[in-house]
Amino acid sequence: MDEKKLTHFNEQGRAQMVDVTQKEVTKRTATASARIEMQPETLTLIREGKMKKGDVLAVAQVAGIMAAKKTSDLIPMCHPLPLTKVDISFAEDGERALLVHATVATTYVTGVEMEALTAVTTAALTVYDMCKAVDKGMLIQNVALVAKTGGKNGDFLREEAAL
Repeated sequence: MDEKKLTHFNEQGRAQMVDVTQKEVTKRTATASARIEMQPETLTLIREGKMKKGDVLAVAQVAGIMAAKKTSDLIPMCHPLPLTKVDISFAEDGERALLVHATVATTYVTGVEMEALTAVTTAALTVYDMCKAVDKGMLIQNVALVAKTGGKNGDFLREEAAL
């Protein structure tokens, strides 16, 4: 098979879900990240658990996990996958930003990049939703695939300078 051929199109040139029937089952992981820039006071409220809507990071963590499991319902050509791990983590990035990471794993015939990206984006959007009453100017940025393992195309690791 020609490696350059686009596999998401059928013979009529219309979109199709790629046939993964013959692909090998392997362990696959993907990690994605996002950065949310905000006012220092907003980050303080999150850190101290004083946001009126509740524990921002706990709710965002659950939202990210739920989103990973629903990715094939949101992205038309994604295959539904049996996820074996979804982990959402947060870290402060200076006084004005929060980093969100999502790591997703499966043992299956196709990768979990879209699930990791959906998870991290939804977690970031949830932070925005829970904090927008005090900071409508938050900026979600640098959403990216950071790393992936498994599959016939092998591993991928983004250079930090690219973010």
